[in-house]
Amino acid sequence: MAIAQLTTDRLAEKHRSTLDQALDTIRTRAYWSPHPEHPKAYGADGSLDAAAGLAAYQALLGTRFELDQPGTDGWTGAETSPYGPSLGIEYPHADIDVLLPAMRAGTGAWRDAGPETRALVCLEILARISARTHEFAHAVMHTSGQAFMMAFQAGGPHAQDRGLEAVAYAYAEQTRTPAGRAGWSKPQGKRDPLELSKEFTPVGRGVALMIGCNTFPTWNGYPGLFASLATGNPVLVKPHPRAVLPLALTVRVAREVLAEAGFDPNLVALAVERPGEGIAKTLAVRPEIRIIDYTGSTEFGDWLETHARQAQVYTEKAGVNTVVVDSTDDYKGMLSNLAFSLSLYSGQMCTTPQNLLIPRDGIATDQGPKAYDEVVADLAAAVGGLLGDDARANGLLGALVNPDVKARLEAAAGLGEVALASREVVNPEYPDAVVRTPVIVKLDGSKPDAEAAYFSECFGPVSFAVSVDSTADALELLRRTVREKGAMTVGAYTTSADTERAVEEVCLEESAQLSLNLTGGVFVNQTAAFSDFHGSGGNPAANAALCDGAFVANRFRVVEVRRQA
Repeated sequence: MAIAQLTTDRLAEKHRSTLDQALDTIRTRAYWSPHPEHPKAYGADGSLDAAAGLAAYQALLGTRFELDQPGTDGWTGAETSPYGPSLGIEYPHADIDVLLPAMRAGTGAWRDAGPETRALVCLEILARISARTHEFAHAVMHTSGQAFMMAFQAGGPHAQDRGLEAVAYAYAEQTRTPAGRAGWSKPQGKRDPLELSKEFTPVGRGVALMIGCNTFPTWNGYPGLFASLATGNPVLVKPHPRAVLPLALTVRVAREVLAEAGFDPNLVALAVERPGEGIAKTLAVRPEIRIIDYTGSTEFGDWLETHARQAQVYTEKAGVNTVVVDSTDDYKGMLSNLAFSLSLYSGQMCTTPQNLLIPRDGIATDQGPKAYDEVVADLAAAVGGLLGDDARANGLLGALVNPDVKARLEAAAGLGEVALASREVVNPEYPDAVVRTPVIVKLDGSKPDAEAAYFSECFGPVSFAVSVDSTADALELLRRTVREKGAMTVGAYTTSADTERAVEEVCLEESAQLSLNLTGGVFVNQTAAFSDFHGSGGNPAANAALCDGAFVANRFRVVEVRRQA
């Protein structure tokens, strides 16, 4: 075991108040974040400012990423930025038969440390990641295609918040049962009571496998990683082959902190695959793997749920996100809000709206009645106005993450009448970046041939304005969509209390997260840690929610030892 440089007392001095605030906030659901969102907040107290963060990122390019973890049998890496440049970084390739036993060797000491020490170590890892947010932002930008500010915020403080939220839930669930020994005495009338001493210990399930995604490697990766680590499990991080660097940096920081705290650094390790190797399926069914976290396609998520029977599997897959447009008292605000939601990160978010259900006879607004064609044309104009300036468009859209997204975007124009055509945007700093504005396609919801388009997920900057006979028909289509295809988000606009209640009822019955009448600076495709649940775990889009008690409670079991008193 390593010699501890970070004592428990020192960790408590640094982080106990943060843990307490996180525990309080998951109960109140109020706004709170210990991680600054503004780039200028960094540069003091040992954190990297913008220039230092960029330099740190650039220093990684074209190098070997050393981790000093057991079982390295070669080097691999083939990341190319969606903005064009090759990263040229090589990562250690692991012999899993060597690495997995090494990861399990330190679990006893990590278990015996207890929930509080584990939580505090996790908070130290997050604090060190936070200090390097500028460096991580460039790593996320050049692996996901997010524009810099989105990569900075979503890949930095927002991801760190989600990790901390998971730690808080993990601590709360583990401490429901009293720590240490508890006395037990059962009266026996005239005879002496029966007396036992009982000790309860949270014990992790085993090695956790975190399978990273391409679009949000840290935001989607941190909840599972930190939930598993905080509940006593070693974590093997398997990044998406196009988005290795952000999670490799995370693993490096975690290993450093674990060693300094006196624990085995192999409690967190990295598994990077060679091109075409496809190690996720191999790892997923290994008997040592007892927990799996996965974000990605429905096809592979379903495969994991079916075949990884030895593991507790948490998946966030895909769904068809829907907005019901019934009426509004802020037509301009509704259009502006929807335009931003459709444009952010080129629609490459699991929460981006796809289907806009609009009555064919139109809607009531504060600007008078608006026919279906008017609503669609005005939304197209709002998106066009938002993205009319190329500099602003680049800042919102980022780059298309892979060729499949581009192919879906190009094919969408042939599915119906195009209300807003996609256009190419040139990025002067990165001329090889593939940047495209969204396409909006009009579809008649009453025609069976249109259903094949709007009833399937079309990930990327594609949305369908679906005409329906009435709001009641829209609600029935919403119900069917969520039940059969799943949804990470649902939105609705209405001035009717009865319609509002009807939409709520559909979402309650089908377990879908609902946003009503958003017209300001909060958008349907954004969720806040400690307050908003991401997914529900109750419809086909995901079997878990980020983050609730169910997300952490089954990552450990409580083992009881009874002694005769």
